[in-house]
Amino acid sequence: MEKFLGSDNPDTLFPNTQRTRIMYEILQTTVYGKRHNAEVGIDRLIEEGVYTAAFPLHEGSYQKEKKKRSRVSHMWNRRQILYEFWAKWRRFYKYQPLDHLRDYFGEKVAFYFAWLGFYTSWLIPAAFVGIVVFLFGIHSMETSPIAKQVCESADRFRMCPRCELDQGCSYYFLSEVCSENRRAFLYDNPGTIFYSIFISFWSILFLEFWKRRSVTLAHKWDCLGLDEEERPPRPAFSARATHTADNPVTGLTEPTFPKSIRVRRMLLGMGTILVMVCVVLIFIVALILYRTIVKITLFRNPDTRSQASAVASYTGAVLQLIVIMLLGKVYTEVARRITNWEMHRTEQDFEFHLTLKVFVFQFVNSYSGLFYIAFLKGRFVGYPGNYNQLLGMRPDDCKAGGCLAELAHQLGVILIGKQIIFNIFEILVPKIRSYFRRRRFQRSRFEVSSRWEEDYKLVSHGGLFNEYMEMVVQFGFVTIFVAAFPLAPVFALLNNWVEIRLDAHKLVCEMRRVVAFRAKDIGIWFTILETLTDLAVISNAFLIAFTTDFIPRTLYRYWYDWNYDGYVDFALAVAPNGTSLEECRYFDFRDDEGSYTRFYWAVTAIRLVFVIVFVHVVFFVLKLIKISVPDIPRRLDLMVRRENYLAKQALMDFNNDSRQVDQDGTGSDRP
Repeated sequence: MEKFLGSDNPDTLFPNTQRTRIMYEILQTTVYGKRHNAEVGIDRLIEEGVYTAAFPLHEGSYQKEKKKRSRVSHMWNRRQILYEFWAKWRRFYKYQPLDHLRDYFGEKVAFYFAWLGFYTSWLIPAAFVGIVVFLFGIHSMETSPIAKQVCESADRFRMCPRCELDQGCSYYFLSEVCSENRRAFLYDNPGTIFYSIFISFWSILFLEFWKRRSVTLAHKWDCLGLDEEERPPRPAFSARATHTADNPVTGLTEPTFPKSIRVRRMLLGMGTILVMVCVVLIFIVALILYRTIVKITLFRNPDTRSQASAVASYTGAVLQLIVIMLLGKVYTEVARRITNWEMHRTEQDFEFHLTLKVFVFQFVNSYSGLFYIAFLKGRFVGYPGNYNQLLGMRPDDCKAGGCLAELAHQLGVILIGKQIIFNIFEILVPKIRSYFRRRRFQRSRFEVSSRWEEDYKLVSHGGLFNEYMEMVVQFGFVTIFVAAFPLAPVFALLNNWVEIRLDAHKLVCEMRRVVAFRAKDIGIWFTILETLTDLAVISNAFLIAFTTDFIPRTLYRYWYDWNYDGYVDFALAVAPNGTSLEECRYFDFRDDEGSYTRFYWAVTAIRLVFVIVFVHVVFFVLKLIKISVPDIPRRLDLMVRRENYLAKQALMDFNNDSRQVDQDGTGSDRP
């Protein structure tokens, strides 16, 4: 011990976080019964109900004593420092004290807040550009020549009914949906194209620079070369394991579980995921039918005709939000039970498979409705005289201005609604649980509770899984569908400012202190973020090419008229003869017989070429960025190499000194 710096003062040689880890390791490895039955560790005792909890203690109260309101921070404990300079709401504009977080909660918690803070700071430029693009969209609503053609068309374009005549729908003039068409240009404008490209590169650069930031923090916190040491079996695994075997690493006999049975259970778990995905798809079909029925009902009345699509869209989005929240809650609990049933040996394996299951489901649950609106809705409706049928009704069609506006409504309601609901729950649930726990263990006001009694009244920390999942799903909303809703980064930024303080307040004030586990990065969540980023590039390419009218409008300008004169008349097809009681128009590039025109096939070909070129160019630039921006900053790389050299040099000097001492000792024994 005397070889280590600071060994002369044993009270400060090991920091508090290391002391808690040492104590936790001792408690986890202490044998209380028969080792071959895995009767080892405090977690197993808690699992069996011998103890109710085991947790490290907070360093005193987070509130300063009223009689000693000293403003000298070095007289405060570290919990009070974190509360005063991090957890208070008025500190929202301050940088996070990551080193203090690491010293109190450990690297695993510190890396989460470091990533969340880094992500939030990178949302600032995305939010600023999004506001500019949104303002440009407002300008486009008033100045678009195509919108003017629609609104000034009067009785020129008689449109085909939105549903069958016997269902109550009737013919209408295109000018009657002027406001609906004008609102479409709020989202479908040249600024949207630029913003999609901007977000594609923004998401790539964000992850590349986070890797550099992560490596820098890992080096600073001395966990850059941290390897996963051999972990003990999970208590739940040990309690239900049916076999024992020698651990090939430690040589100790411990519980095990047949791999063949685990594989069969994992396959059944995958089947459960497929069943839940099918449940989500059933709800999506139900919501499609709901929107169709509401739109048809409102469209029958001339007074509500102009707002029919908006009402159906917003109410459908609210219903989908409710479905997403309920199914997400149910499936997360189901996934925990299934993953526990699969009998994964270590906590790391358990978390990996749980994260994978829940993310796959949340991806389908959160994004499937948006993918339908963006890429499928209105593609299979047909045309007058040859409409397709879905359960006896005509499939839901896009609005007069396309599906991008409806996609924006859906995304806005789901994104903002989820954030509000999650924040309400994060504020109220810990306070309610803490209140009832304090009432349960309430003592006389004249009795003084010990530190462990005060901490026992707090709520146990459930881990960072839900926090990461919430932010990762939000990242998908911000990147995959941002072309439809440029203000998504703005609301994400506002939410994250609140989220940081909410999580900080929970950790410092309302929850028991967590064991200060070490980590060298954010783990599997970075791989998930990379997957979402690659998907966002492809999604934005298809949104620009197939969901917006950017390509047909641009092609019309080059082929026919630079100022869009006559574009609305050109984009409206005439119903084939004999298919309608009156001559009417509908949006599509078809001739009088219902066949696609040459312009349609030219647009389709250009759309496919655009997707291919866009994706390849972005991924090519991504490769250039990865080559030109190393994962480890040059200065840090030199520092690490210098440290390795000095460590080797010190080892060589120590070995040389040891040999010299041995030689001197040997020589002194000679006569």
